[in-house]
Amino acid sequence: MRSRYRPVAPKGMTKRTALKFVILLGVVSLFADMTYEGARSITGPYLAVLGAGATAVGVVSGFGELIGYGLRLLSGYLADRTGRYWAVTVIGYGINLLAVPLLALTQHWETAAALIVAERMGKAIRTPARDAMLSHATQEMGRGWGFGLHEALDQIGAMLGPLIVAVVLYFREGYRTSFALLLIPAILALGVLGAARWLYPRPRDLELAPPDLRTEGFPRAFWVYLAAVALIAAGYADFPLIAYHFKRVASVPDSWIPVFYAVAMGVDALAALLFGVLFDKAGFSVLIVSALLSSFFAPLAFLGSFSLALAGVALWGVGMGAQESIMRAAVAAMAPPQKRGAAYGVFNAGYGIFWFLGSALMGFLYDYSISVLIVFSVVMQLASIPLLLWVRGERA
Repeated sequence: MRSRYRPVAPKGMTKRTALKFVILLGVVSLFADMTYEGARSITGPYLAVLGAGATAVGVVSGFGELIGYGLRLLSGYLADRTGRYWAVTVIGYGINLLAVPLLALTQHWETAAALIVAERMGKAIRTPARDAMLSHATQEMGRGWGFGLHEALDQIGAMLGPLIVAVVLYFREGYRTSFALLLIPAILALGVLGAARWLYPRPRDLELAPPDLRTEGFPRAFWVYLAAVALIAAGYADFPLIAYHFKRVASVPDSWIPVFYAVAMGVDALAALLFGVLFDKAGFSVLIVSALLSSFFAPLAFLGSFSLALAGVALWGVGMGAQESIMRAAVAAMAPPQKRGAAYGVFNAGYGIFWFLGSALMGFLYDYSISVLIVFSVVMQLASIPLLLWVRGERA
Protein backbone atom coordinates (compact mmCIF):
# COMPACT_ATOMS: atom_id res chain seq x y z
CA MET A 1 0.00 0.00 0.00
CA ARG A 2 1.48 3.34 -1.05
CA SER A 3 2.18 5.77 1.77
CA ARG A 4 0.02 8.90 2.03
CA TYR A 5 2.89 10.78 3.63
CA ARG A 6 3.61 14.15 2.03
CA PRO A 7 6.84 15.78 3.23
CA VAL A 8 6.52 19.43 4.12
CA ALA A 9 9.54 21.56 3.37
CA PRO A 10 10.93 23.43 6.34
CA LYS A 11 10.85 27.17 5.80
CA GLY A 12 13.56 28.21 3.36
CA MET A 13 14.44 24.63 2.39
CA THR A 14 13.71 24.79 -1.34
CA LYS A 15 15.35 23.46 -4.49
CA ARG A 16 17.05 26.81 -4.84
CA THR A 17 18.41 26.56 -1.31
CA ALA A 18 19.69 23.06 -2.03
CA LEU A 19 21.33 24.26 -5.25
CA LYS A 20 23.12 27.04 -3.38
CA PHE A 21 24.43 24.52 -0.87
CA VAL A 22 25.74 22.24 -3.64
CA ILE A 23 27.43 25.19 -5.36
CA LEU A 24 29.00 26.40 -2.12
CA LEU A 25 30.50 22.98 -1.40
CA GLY A 26 31.51 22.86 -5.05
CA VAL A 27 33.51 26.07 -4.58
CA VAL A 28 35.20 24.52 -1.54
CA SER A 29 36.12 21.54 -3.71
CA LEU A 30 37.31 23.86 -6.49
CA PHE A 31 39.92 25.48 -4.25
CA ALA A 32 40.73 22.19 -2.55
CA ASP A 33 41.36 20.46 -5.86
CA MET A 34 43.53 23.34 -7.02
CA THR A 35 45.66 22.47 -4.02
CA TYR A 36 45.97 18.71 -3.99
CA GLU A 37 45.43 17.96 -7.68
CA GLY A 38 48.04 20.56 -8.53
CA ALA A 39 50.35 18.64 -6.23
CA ARG A 40 49.35 15.23 -7.59
CA SER A 41 50.20 16.31 -11.13
CA ILE A 42 53.89 16.35 -10.15
CA THR A 43 54.21 13.91 -7.23
CA GLY A 44 55.28 11.09 -9.57
CA PRO A 45 58.19 13.04 -11.14
CA TYR A 46 58.96 14.64 -7.75
CA LEU A 47 59.35 11.23 -6.11
CA ALA A 48 61.56 10.19 -9.03
CA VAL A 49 63.78 13.27 -8.55
CA LEU A 50 64.09 12.41 -4.86
CA GLY A 51 65.27 8.90 -5.78
CA ALA A 52 62.15 6.69 -5.79
CA GLY A 53 61.73 3.91 -8.38
CA ALA A 54 58.62 2.91 -10.34
CA THR A 55 57.62 0.25 -7.82
CA ALA A 56 57.92 2.77 -4.99
CA VAL A 57 55.81 5.30 -6.90
CA GLY A 58 53.13 2.68 -7.55
CA VAL A 59 53.13 1.48 -3.93
CA VAL A 60 53.09 5.01 -2.47
CA SER A 61 50.25 6.07 -4.77
CA GLY A 62 48.31 2.90 -4.13
CA PHE A 63 48.94 2.89 -0.38
CA GLY A 64 47.80 6.50 -0.20
CA GLU A 65 44.57 5.49 -1.91
CA LEU A 66 44.23 2.42 0.35
CA ILE A 67 44.48 4.54 3.50
CA GLY A 68 42.48 7.30 1.87
CA TYR A 69 39.59 5.03 1.00
CA GLY A 70 39.86 2.44 3.76
CA LEU A 71 39.70 5.09 6.47
CA ARG A 72 36.41 6.27 4.99
CA LEU A 73 34.75 3.15 6.39
CA LEU A 74 35.48 4.41 9.91
CA SER A 75 34.86 8.10 9.24
CA GLY A 76 31.52 7.40 7.55
CA TYR A 77 30.39 5.26 10.46
CA LEU A 78 31.47 7.89 13.00
CA ALA A 79 29.71 10.65 11.07
CA ASP A 80 26.45 8.67 11.13
CA ARG A 81 26.88 7.62 14.75
CA THR A 82 27.68 11.09 16.12
CA GLY A 83 25.72 13.18 13.62
CA ARG A 84 28.64 15.64 13.55
CA TYR A 85 29.06 15.72 9.80
CA TRP A 86 30.46 19.23 9.74
CA ALA A 87 33.10 18.56 12.40
CA VAL A 88 34.36 15.48 10.58
CA THR A 89 34.39 17.38 7.28
CA VAL A 90 36.34 20.37 8.63
CA ILE A 91 38.99 18.21 10.33
CA GLY A 92 39.47 16.18 7.17
CA TYR A 93 39.86 19.22 4.95
CA GLY A 94 42.44 20.69 7.30
CA ILE A 95 44.70 17.63 7.12
CA ASN A 96 44.00 17.12 3.42
CA LEU A 97 45.02 20.63 2.38
CA LEU A 98 47.81 21.58 4.75
CA ALA A 99 49.89 18.49 3.93
CA VAL A 100 50.44 19.79 0.38
CA PRO A 101 52.52 22.95 1.00
CA LEU A 102 54.64 20.99 3.48
CA LEU A 103 55.96 19.00 0.51
CA ALA A 104 58.03 22.09 -0.34
CA LEU A 105 60.14 21.39 2.77
CA THR A 106 60.96 17.73 2.07
CA GLN A 107 64.46 16.45 1.27
CA HIS A 108 63.86 12.68 1.02
CA TRP A 109 61.32 10.67 -0.95
CA GLU A 110 60.26 8.80 2.19
CA THR A 111 59.22 12.09 3.85
CA ALA A 112 57.38 13.17 0.73
CA ALA A 113 55.65 9.80 0.62
CA ALA A 114 54.45 10.25 4.22
CA LEU A 115 52.95 13.65 3.38
CA ILE A 116 51.29 12.24 0.25
CA VAL A 117 49.68 9.54 2.41
CA ALA A 118 48.65 12.16 5.01
CA GLU A 119 46.93 14.21 2.31
CA ARG A 120 44.96 11.14 1.27
CA MET A 121 44.08 10.43 4.93
CA GLY A 122 42.61 13.91 5.29
CA LYS A 123 40.50 13.40 2.20
CA ALA A 124 39.35 10.05 3.62
CA ILE A 125 38.18 11.63 6.86
CA ARG A 126 36.04 14.32 5.23
CA THR A 127 34.63 12.65 2.11
CA PRO A 128 31.85 10.34 3.48
CA ALA A 129 30.46 13.11 5.71
CA ARG A 130 30.58 15.64 2.89
CA ASP A 131 28.96 13.25 0.40
CA ALA A 132 26.23 12.41 2.90
CA MET A 133 25.47 16.13 3.23
CA LEU A 134 25.45 16.49 -0.55
CA SER A 135 23.11 13.53 -0.91
CA HIS A 136 20.48 15.32 1.18
CA ALA A 137 20.59 18.39 -1.05
CA THR A 138 20.56 16.43 -4.33
CA GLN A 139 17.36 14.48 -3.65
CA GLU A 140 15.05 17.17 -5.02
CA MET A 141 17.32 18.52 -7.78
CA GLY A 142 18.32 15.08 -9.10
CA ARG A 143 21.14 12.90 -7.79
CA GLY A 144 23.04 12.78 -11.06
CA TRP A 145 22.75 16.50 -11.74
CA GLY A 146 23.65 17.46 -8.17
CA PHE A 147 26.71 15.24 -7.90
CA GLY A 148 27.66 16.04 -11.50
CA LEU A 149 27.54 19.79 -10.82
CA HIS A 150 29.63 19.38 -7.68
CA GLU A 151 32.15 17.26 -9.57
CA ALA A 152 32.32 19.79 -12.40
CA LEU A 153 33.20 22.61 -9.99
CA ASP A 154 35.60 20.23 -8.27
CA GLN A 155 37.36 19.49 -11.55
CA ILE A 156 37.63 23.13 -12.58
CA GLY A 157 39.94 23.43 -9.61
CA ALA A 158 41.63 20.18 -10.54
CA MET A 159 42.34 21.69 -13.96
CA LEU A 160 43.56 25.07 -12.68
CA GLY A 161 45.92 23.59 -10.08
CA PRO A 162 48.08 21.66 -12.57
CA LEU A 163 48.09 24.66 -14.93
CA ILE A 164 49.50 26.82 -12.11
CA VAL A 165 52.16 24.18 -11.54
CA ALA A 166 52.89 24.03 -15.28
CA VAL A 167 53.50 27.81 -15.35
CA VAL A 168 55.84 27.54 -12.37
CA LEU A 169 57.80 24.75 -14.06
CA TYR A 170 57.85 26.66 -17.37
CA PHE A 171 59.68 29.48 -15.65
CA ARG A 172 62.01 26.91 -14.08
CA GLU A 173 61.05 27.70 -10.51
CA GLY A 174 60.97 24.02 -9.60
CA TYR A 175 58.79 21.59 -7.71
CA ARG A 176 59.27 23.12 -4.27
CA THR A 177 58.01 26.54 -5.36
CA SER A 178 54.99 24.83 -6.91
CA PHE A 179 54.06 23.15 -3.64
CA ALA A 180 54.58 26.38 -1.66
CA LEU A 181 52.26 28.40 -3.93
CA LEU A 182 49.49 25.86 -3.42
CA LEU A 183 49.11 27.16 0.14
CA ILE A 184 47.00 30.02 -1.29
CA PRO A 185 44.07 27.94 -2.64
CA ALA A 186 44.29 25.77 0.49
CA ILE A 187 43.55 28.78 2.69
CA LEU A 188 40.74 29.92 0.36
CA ALA A 189 39.12 26.47 0.52
CA LEU A 190 39.14 26.46 4.32
CA GLY A 191 37.66 29.97 4.37
CA VAL A 192 34.72 29.06 2.11
CA LEU A 193 34.19 25.86 4.10
CA GLY A 194 33.81 27.93 7.26
CA ALA A 195 31.20 30.11 5.52
CA ALA A 196 29.28 27.02 4.37
CA ARG A 197 29.27 25.65 7.91
CA TRP A 198 27.84 28.92 9.21
CA LEU A 199 25.14 29.26 6.51
CA TYR A 200 23.99 25.61 6.49
CA PRO A 201 24.40 24.13 9.98
CA ARG A 202 21.83 21.31 9.27
CA PRO A 203 22.18 20.06 5.67
CA ARG A 204 19.99 17.03 6.42
CA ASP A 205 16.97 19.34 6.50
CA LEU A 206 17.40 19.72 2.73
CA GLU A 207 16.19 16.15 2.14
CA LEU A 208 12.40 16.19 2.19
CA ALA A 209 11.53 12.58 2.88
CA PRO A 210 9.79 10.52 5.55
CA PRO A 211 12.10 8.80 8.03
CA ASP A 212 13.28 5.38 6.88
CA LEU A 213 12.77 2.97 9.79
CA ARG A 214 14.39 -0.07 8.19
CA THR A 215 17.11 -1.73 10.26
CA GLU A 216 18.43 -4.28 7.81
CA GLY A 217 21.67 -3.86 5.91
CA PHE A 218 22.21 -2.65 2.39
CA PRO A 219 20.43 -4.41 -0.50
CA ARG A 220 22.14 -7.09 -2.59
CA ALA A 221 22.32 -4.70 -5.54
CA PHE A 222 24.58 -2.44 -3.46
CA TRP A 223 27.13 -5.22 -2.92
CA VAL A 224 27.11 -6.31 -6.57
CA TYR A 225 27.52 -2.68 -7.56
CA LEU A 226 30.44 -2.39 -5.13
CA ALA A 227 32.08 -5.43 -6.77
CA ALA A 228 31.73 -3.80 -10.20
CA VAL A 229 33.26 -0.56 -8.98
CA ALA A 230 36.09 -2.51 -7.30
CA LEU A 231 37.02 -4.07 -10.65
CA ILE A 232 37.12 -0.65 -12.27
CA ALA A 233 39.28 0.69 -9.46
CA ALA A 234 41.73 -2.22 -9.69
CA GLY A 235 42.29 -1.58 -13.38
CA TYR A 236 42.63 2.18 -13.11
CA ALA A 237 46.23 3.41 -13.07
CA ASP A 238 46.85 6.37 -10.80
CA PHE A 239 48.14 9.45 -12.60
CA PRO A 240 51.52 9.55 -10.80
CA LEU A 241 52.40 6.24 -12.50
CA ILE A 242 51.26 7.59 -15.88
CA ALA A 243 53.31 10.76 -15.28
CA TYR A 244 56.29 8.63 -14.22
CA HIS A 245 56.02 6.79 -17.54
CA PHE A 246 55.89 10.05 -19.52
CA LYS A 247 59.09 11.24 -17.84
CA ARG A 248 60.90 7.92 -18.11
CA VAL A 249 60.31 7.39 -21.85
CA ALA A 250 60.30 11.13 -22.64
CA SER A 251 57.06 10.84 -24.61
CA VAL A 252 55.83 14.03 -22.94
CA PRO A 253 58.13 16.93 -21.91
CA ASP A 254 58.27 17.67 -18.16
CA SER A 255 56.51 21.03 -18.44
CA TRP A 256 53.66 19.41 -20.40
CA ILE A 257 52.89 16.70 -17.84
CA PRO A 258 50.84 19.04 -15.59
CA VAL A 259 49.09 20.33 -18.74
CA PHE A 260 48.10 16.77 -19.64
CA TYR A 261 46.71 16.37 -16.13
CA ALA A 262 44.80 19.63 -16.51
CA VAL A 263 43.30 18.34 -19.76
CA ALA A 264 42.20 15.17 -17.95
CA MET A 265 40.57 17.25 -15.23
CA GLY A 266 38.79 19.43 -17.79
CA VAL A 267 37.42 16.35 -19.53
CA ASP A 268 36.48 15.01 -16.10
CA ALA A 269 34.40 18.14 -15.40
CA LEU A 270 32.55 18.00 -18.73
CA ALA A 271 31.97 14.25 -18.44
CA ALA A 272 30.59 14.67 -14.90
CA LEU A 273 28.02 17.22 -16.05
CA LEU A 274 26.99 15.20 -19.10
CA PHE A 275 26.87 11.87 -17.29
CA GLY A 276 25.03 13.46 -14.38
CA VAL A 277 22.19 14.68 -16.58
CA LEU A 278 22.05 11.37 -18.46
CA PHE A 279 22.12 9.36 -15.23
CA ASP A 280 18.92 11.03 -14.01
CA LYS A 281 17.27 10.02 -17.30
CA ALA A 282 18.83 6.66 -18.19
CA GLY A 283 20.16 5.33 -14.88
CA PHE A 284 22.84 2.62 -14.80
CA SER A 285 23.19 2.43 -18.58
CA VAL A 286 25.33 5.55 -18.36
CA LEU A 287 27.74 3.80 -15.97
CA ILE A 288 28.15 0.98 -18.46
CA VAL A 289 28.96 3.38 -21.29
CA SER A 290 31.51 5.26 -19.17
CA ALA A 291 33.25 2.02 -18.14
CA LEU A 292 33.49 0.94 -21.78
CA LEU A 293 34.94 4.27 -22.92
CA SER A 294 37.53 4.61 -20.17
CA SER A 295 38.78 1.03 -20.52
CA PHE A 296 40.90 2.05 -23.52
CA PHE A 297 42.96 4.75 -21.82
CA ALA A 298 45.88 2.46 -20.93
CA PRO A 299 46.95 1.41 -24.48
CA LEU A 300 46.97 5.02 -25.60
CA ALA A 301 48.67 6.48 -22.53
CA PHE A 302 51.39 3.83 -22.14
CA LEU A 303 52.12 3.03 -25.78
CA GLY A 304 51.30 6.23 -27.62
CA SER A 305 53.42 9.16 -28.66
CA PHE A 306 52.58 12.72 -27.58
CA SER A 307 49.20 12.99 -29.34
CA LEU A 308 48.00 9.45 -28.59
CA ALA A 309 49.12 9.82 -24.97
CA LEU A 310 47.00 12.97 -24.79
CA ALA A 311 43.99 11.02 -26.10
CA GLY A 312 44.64 8.33 -23.49
CA VAL A 313 44.75 10.91 -20.72
CA ALA A 314 41.46 12.37 -21.98
CA LEU A 315 39.80 8.93 -21.75
CA TRP A 316 41.30 8.56 -18.30
CA GLY A 317 39.52 11.82 -17.44
CA VAL A 318 36.22 10.44 -18.78
CA GLY A 319 36.45 7.54 -16.36
CA MET A 320 37.37 9.77 -13.44
CA GLY A 321 34.38 12.00 -14.21
CA ALA A 322 32.08 9.01 -13.95
CA GLN A 323 33.73 7.62 -10.82
CA GLU A 324 33.53 10.91 -8.95
CA SER A 325 29.97 11.85 -9.93
CA ILE A 326 27.43 9.26 -11.04
CA MET A 327 29.06 6.41 -9.15
CA ARG A 328 28.57 8.45 -5.97
CA ALA A 329 25.03 9.41 -7.01
CA ALA A 330 24.14 5.72 -7.41
CA VAL A 331 25.12 5.01 -3.79
CA ALA A 332 22.63 7.59 -2.51
CA ALA A 333 19.84 5.77 -4.34
CA MET A 334 20.65 2.50 -2.54
CA ALA A 335 20.96 3.68 1.08
CA PRO A 336 18.47 5.29 3.50
CA PRO A 337 19.34 8.77 4.84
CA GLN A 338 20.36 7.61 8.32
CA LYS A 339 22.89 5.14 6.83
CA ARG A 340 24.21 7.37 4.08
CA GLY A 341 27.55 8.12 5.72
CA ALA A 342 28.18 4.42 6.39
CA ALA A 343 27.15 3.55 2.83
CA TYR A 344 29.68 5.98 1.41
CA GLY A 345 32.26 4.69 3.86
CA VAL A 346 31.77 1.07 2.76
CA PHE A 347 31.67 2.07 -0.91
CA ASN A 348 34.87 4.10 -0.71
CA ALA A 349 36.68 1.53 1.44
CA GLY A 350 36.03 -1.21 -1.11
CA TYR A 351 36.98 1.09 -3.95
CA GLY A 352 40.20 2.11 -2.22
CA ILE A 353 41.34 -1.38 -1.27
CA PHE A 354 41.10 -2.52 -4.86
CA TRP A 355 42.63 0.74 -6.12
CA PHE A 356 45.62 0.05 -3.87
CA LEU A 357 45.97 -3.58 -4.95
CA GLY A 358 45.66 -2.60 -8.60
CA SER A 359 48.06 0.35 -8.33
CA ALA A 360 50.69 -1.68 -6.49
CA LEU A 361 50.39 -4.50 -9.02
CA MET A 362 50.57 -2.12 -11.97
CA GLY A 363 53.68 -0.50 -10.50
CA PHE A 364 55.26 -3.96 -10.39
CA LEU A 365 53.97 -4.85 -13.86
CA TYR A 366 55.42 -1.62 -15.26
CA ASP A 367 58.92 -2.79 -14.32
CA TYR A 368 58.14 -6.26 -15.70
CA SER A 369 56.14 -5.59 -18.87
CA ILE A 370 54.14 -2.56 -19.96
CA SER A 371 52.12 -4.77 -22.31
CA VAL A 372 50.98 -6.98 -19.44
CA LEU A 373 50.06 -3.87 -17.45
CA ILE A 374 47.85 -2.68 -20.31
CA VAL A 375 46.10 -6.03 -20.67
CA PHE A 376 45.43 -6.15 -16.94
CA SER A 377 43.97 -2.63 -16.95
CA VAL A 378 41.63 -3.22 -19.88
CA VAL A 379 40.42 -6.66 -18.76
CA MET A 380 39.61 -5.55 -15.21
CA GLN A 381 37.53 -2.60 -16.36
CA LEU A 382 35.62 -4.58 -18.99
CA ALA A 383 34.89 -7.28 -16.38
CA SER A 384 32.77 -4.75 -14.48
CA ILE A 385 30.22 -4.41 -17.28
CA PRO A 386 28.31 -7.71 -16.69
CA LEU A 387 27.89 -6.79 -13.02
CA LEU A 388 26.64 -3.31 -13.90
CA LEU A 389 24.17 -4.87 -16.32
CA TRP A 390 22.84 -7.07 -13.50
CA VAL A 391 22.45 -4.08 -11.16
CA ARG A 392 20.64 -2.18 -13.90
CA GLY A 393 18.19 -5.05 -14.21
CA GLU A 394 17.61 -5.13 -10.46
CA ARG A 395 17.05 -1.38 -10.28
CA ALA A 396 14.72 -1.26 -13.29
